[in-house]
Amino acid sequence: MCRAELQGCTEVMAYGMPAYGRDGVAEIACASRKQDISFYPLRGDARDAFAERPADQDVGGSCLRFSEPDRVGLGLVHDLLRATAAASGPVA
Repeated sequence: MCRAELQGCTEVMAYGMPAYGRDGVAEIACASRKQDISFYPLRGDARDAFAERPADQDVGGSCLRFSEPDRVGLGLVHDLLRATAAASGPVA
């Protein structure tokens, strides 16, 4: 899904996680942990646009955590990826 939506981004490592970014700056990262799969939308503008939506998800300070792979909110992840791809300017 990342490859399809994040045209123009490259795969990089950021904060010890696989990530996608532009111009050497990570914009989306993810991590598979013992307890969950974490998704980090690193662009503040894209993340803030969906601040109300993840009410039924486990939300950390800067990530969405999915403890069950079959309950990953693919619609939310897809929309965040699209918002990230459409955003421009500095990552905040």
